[in-house]
Amino acid sequence: MKQQEFTWGPRSLSFWLAALISVGIIFIGVRYSLSPIDASKDFGLSLPNDKTALYGSIKGIRDIFSGLALAYLLYTRNVRATAFIFMFATLIPIMDAYVVYQANGLSNMPAFLIHACTAFYGIMNVFLLFRDSKK
Repeated sequence: MKQQEFTWGPRSLSFWLAALISVGIIFIGVRYSLSPIDASKDFGLSLPNDKTALYGSIKGIRDIFSGLALAYLLYTRNVRATAFIFMFATLIPIMDAYVVYQANGLSNMPAFLIHACTAFYGIMNVFLLFRDSKK
């Protein structure tokens, strides 16, 4: 009996978990570009209104780029490259949680938890991606 070759893609849980992050970060980037004041408050930082629009422009385009770069890796179905990039990208929500904690302590627990849970989600998917890259 011929063994079927594993092809990473839409049949893999790690693919869809990475796709969810890709779409989510693009959405966040667009939101920062269109509504920087609301987006920065939801992020967990209250910035002066005259600076928030500038911050939103900077953060927005970077988030959109990050989401599109991940989407391209998914499109090419290169699980190993996706695993490494996803591993490095997991540093972003870890640092986001740290920045929110530095700014607010635990007084803004929802914002802190969003970033911390996103980091945990990313770490778990990194393990799945590397596991899939060995198949």
